[in-house]
This record gives sequence, structure tokens and C-alpha cells, in this order.
Amino acid sequence: MEIEANRYRVKLAETPEEREAAQRLRFRVFVEEMGAEASAEQRTLRREWDDFDPYFDHLILETGERVADPLDRVVGVYRLMRGEVAEAGTGFYGASEYDLSPIAKSGRRVVELGRSCVAREHRGGPGMHLLWNGLAAYVLERDIELLFGVASFPGTDVDALAEALSYLHHTHLAPPDLRARARPEHYVEMNRMPQDAVNAARAQKAIPPLIKAYLRLGGFVGEGAYVDHAFNTIDVCVIMDTTRMTERYRAFYERGRRKS
Repeated sequence: MEIEANRYRVKLAETPEEREAAQRLRFRVFVEEMGAEASAEQRTLRREWDDFDPYFDHLILETGERVADPLDRVVGVYRLMRGEVAEAGTGFYGASEYDLSPIAKSGRRVVELGRSCVAREHRGGPGMHLLWNGLAAYVLERDIELLFGVASFPGTDVDALAEALSYLHHTHLAPPDLRARARPEHYVEMNRMPQDAVNAARAQKAIPPLIKAYLRLGGFVGEGAYVDHAFNTIDVCVIMDTTRMTERYRAFYERGRRKS
């Protein structure tokens, strides 16, 4: 799979250098920009990785612009783990935060999304759209039925996000058959305000763009949040069921298939 447009190219990482370039971008965004923890080795190499990386497919967005370091050519990334790979390997990354048994037991083809990021200077332009087209092609080529993964709010102050978390709980909670739940030892209540006290417009402004994009495309959230102190984030579990897609969601992914 490979898609080119404007000055960008999106593809699956195939070489060690391409995977290292994805990790370099993750270091820039998650460690340098967002304040995630990193080991001394990661700081020396300026790459962010974990034990799950070998089991994921790494969807990368490359720029055609001239760069001094080849590892800076990747300006967007998605980490993708198919259900069959998780079963044969280490399991899903999100299982440390959420009980994913409703998803794992669904008997459907699934993929876990994670570590999504775009370099600051390439946000808000055609690059992100191309990365989403690459994700669309990946999903359609593999007949994926469920997409899920943890998505993050910056910071760890739950009270500051009470309205946004409550809004998600009241308006976008996943149906019971797909409702992943934060593990009891980490469970943070999202239902922090009664629904009639939530200002929807204000709550939506506090929701990060990636989570809002998932919701616009038919996504739900699991029950409970998780405070990830290592990454300086508050996580929610986002679930997208292709059989429950809105027509807009279907049209987006069908466009991705035609362009791939």
C-alpha cells in the first residue's frame, strides 16, 4: 500500500530506518512537546519506543521536502495492531488500561490504533488527510470491522476536564456489547457532572481534534478514563464499529479505497 499526493507519501514502514524515523517523530511529539517520560537511551537516540513496537504495523507519512537527517523525513505516524497479531504475540497495548474483552470476544476482525501524531509544522494541512486515507486503505484491504485504541487529552488534571469527560460519557458511550471498561485499579469516573449541567459547546472545545474526528466518523468511547502519568495524558478508549458507521464515515473510507 502506497499513496502519494502533493509533497507527501503514505505507506507502511518496511525497513528498520523507516521504523526508527517513526520513533523519532514520536519522540519529538510525545516527549519533547507533550512531556512524556523517556529513558536515558531514548533521549540519547531521540526515539520513543516500547516492547509492543515489533508487533505493530507502522503507517508513516513522509514529506518530499529536503531534510538534513533522513530520520526527520517521517512527519506523521499511526501504529496499527491487527487482532490476530495480538493474539499470537503480546496482546493489545490498551489491555493494560482497559478490559478489552467485549472487543476481543466479538469474533470480528479488529485493529488497535495508537501513537498517532503529526509533526507540528505539518498539522492542519493535506498531510493529515493523506494519513487518514492511508488508514482507510489499510482498514478496507483487510476487511477490518472494529477499530479501537486509547486516545488522549493532554495533562493529568481530571477535574479540569470534568465537563468534557462528562459530555463524552453522556453522549458517546459505546453500546454494551462493545463497551470496554477502564480496569478497576486505574478506573477514573467520566460521569463527573449531570448531563443537564454540561455545556455541550464548551465541552466540545476541550476535546482534542483527534478524538473529535473519531466521534464525527461514528466513534464511541468506553466506560471510565485512565490517567497515564508516564505520558502526561488522560486516556479514553475510542471504539469504531464499521457496521454502525454513519453514511459520512462510510463515504470517507470508500474514498480512501478508491484513491489507494
